[in-house]
Amino acid sequence: MWHARGQVPARVNARVNARLAVALAAGYGGAMRELTMRVPVDTKLTWQYEMREPRVLSLYDRAKVSQWNASTDVDWSLEVPFGASIADDSRYSIASFEASPIARRGRRMWDVFRWELQAWMVSQFLHGEQGAMVAAARLAEVAPSLESKSCAAIQAADEARHVEVFSRYLHEKLHTIYPVSAALESLLQDILGDSRWDITAVGMQIIVEALAMAAFRLADSTFHDDLIKEITRLVARDEARHVSFGVLSLQGVYREMSRAEFADREEMVLEAASLTRRRFLLEDVWQRLGIPRAEGAEFAATSEMMMRYRQTIFTKVTTALRNVGLLTDRVRSGLAGLDLLPRGGGEHSLGSRQNGLIR
Repeated sequence: MWHARGQVPARVNARVNARLAVALAAGYGGAMRELTMRVPVDTKLTWQYEMREPRVLSLYDRAKVSQWNASTDVDWSLEVPFGASIADDSRYSIASFEASPIARRGRRMWDVFRWELQAWMVSQFLHGEQGAMVAAARLAEVAPSLESKSCAAIQAADEARHVEVFSRYLHEKLHTIYPVSAALESLLQDILGDSRWDITAVGMQIIVEALAMAAFRLADSTFHDDLIKEITRLVARDEARHVSFGVLSLQGVYREMSRAEFADREEMVLEAASLTRRRFLLEDVWQRLGIPRAEGAEFAATSEMMMRYRQTIFTKVTTALRNVGLLTDRVRSGLAGLDLLPRGGGEHSLGSRQNGLIR
């Protein structure tokens, strides 16, 4: 197992490692199976039709005029040269390759790895978007106000479109799809298996959606064909609204909670962060390429380039956590221990150096 450094509570790491060990022992990585959860929730209907949340209503209005069609607004004629050679664009890129477990297999394997990484990332986007569609439908069911219900409902429609566009890209252009990673599946179980609406909102809107939005905005430097770059630009626009909706929905909620209830939310954030870090150790990619999972994951855990990438995409999450009052000293310390915060508290940006391992 790969342990993070720093002040992450030991029980969080132990729980995450134990859950993922069970998933792997159960034969994870074969045919994708359905994930079923039975969750009792309080469905709410309101007879108050006077709009009282102007900022949420504004998001709903923006969503109505920002709809796009995955069939007609994407140029599906663009070719995707999956598996083709990819130019090296920096010495930093070469250094990342030379330090990796695939270096011993020669330069060609570097291109194979980068295309497989893209296929894995888009596959996880697809699985996460389905989870977001279900989470948005749940929020429409339990939200107290009509504005929030409407905003959640139109988000569910957005997520359905995202599922459509990523599925089509994978099936028609890459002709491959990775199963949902064990870490992402565990996180979706946590988010959707809890009856408390704010857990669903934090897990999906603040963590999963913010992380995806950051990854989409790095697409020009991390992906290798114009079609997926066009798709992620469209999807990122939607995700920005979804994160804003989550922040608005949760503002003020945690000021009203008891200390024990709030500590439970901090624990949830840290476990979600630990699962997110584990997900980006790329165990499934290493395995497909014939690299021992432990060796590949150890490289991903300690590689400066991979650490910088995780820190960069997690920046949006920390901002959202701060905006809803969950970026406490305890959470910040835990995130630092997971190497998800830049050392010294500064902002990392991949724009300052080439994204060597991924690009």
